[in-house]
Amino acid sequence: MTFAPDDYLDLNHTEHRMLFENATNAWDALKQIQSYLQFRLKPQILARLVGKPFVSNAVYVGKGTVIEQGAMVKGPAWIGEGCEIRNGAYIRENVIIGEGCVIGNSCEFKNCIVFNEAQVPHFNYVGDSIVGYRAHLGAGVILSNVKLDRGEITVPFEGSFVPTGLKKFGAVVGDFAEIGCNSVINPGSLIGRRSIVYPGTVWRGVVPADSVVKTKQTHEVIARRD
Repeated sequence: MTFAPDDYLDLNHTEHRMLFENATNAWDALKQIQSYLQFRLKPQILARLVGKPFVSNAVYVGKGTVIEQGAMVKGPAWIGEGCEIRNGAYIRENVIIGEGCVIGNSCEFKNCIVFNEAQVPHFNYVGDSIVGYRAHLGAGVILSNVKLDRGEITVPFEGSFVPTGLKKFGAVVGDFAEIGCNSVINPGSLIGRRSIVYPGTVWRGVVPADSVVKTKQTHEVIARRD
């Protein structure tokens, strides 16, 4: 079983489709980010800096992007045009962000690819993951990237486990997918195009395209006793 990039991602919505050229599975692109940036990155800051954010000398930032005071762009990183990099964003090593993206407060990024017009706006962690075109992570969504036993990440699918060859891999979030607030997407997950994950969900595995993952809770309200 393979999980081809085209099944989850429209490669016309990234300037960096070269990363996926030899990818059998979508997550294979994560293995290429470091070398890709090493050979193709030409540092230049064309953005508007508000105040004094930290931007290292290993970063390219396109025109029309705004980086607010309090953001840290450590790099190596490539950030496209027309993005909002808000106060408190922490962009670590080997990060590729497309055009028109929102990168928000208290969000951390590491070894990841974010496609054009994706929104990651509030208290999110995106580690060793891919976020597709116009995908949206609700406040507090975590794309967890390491197993507790530090072993190889596998993708559970139809009663078996597909090896990834990676010890760090969070998720592939397909184009237009919506993940509700405070959800945790565990290592080795793929979220299909246009799918919705309810708030407060803990998930591991494959969500087919055009699906809804419902998480139901039960509540009991009782009278307060003094």
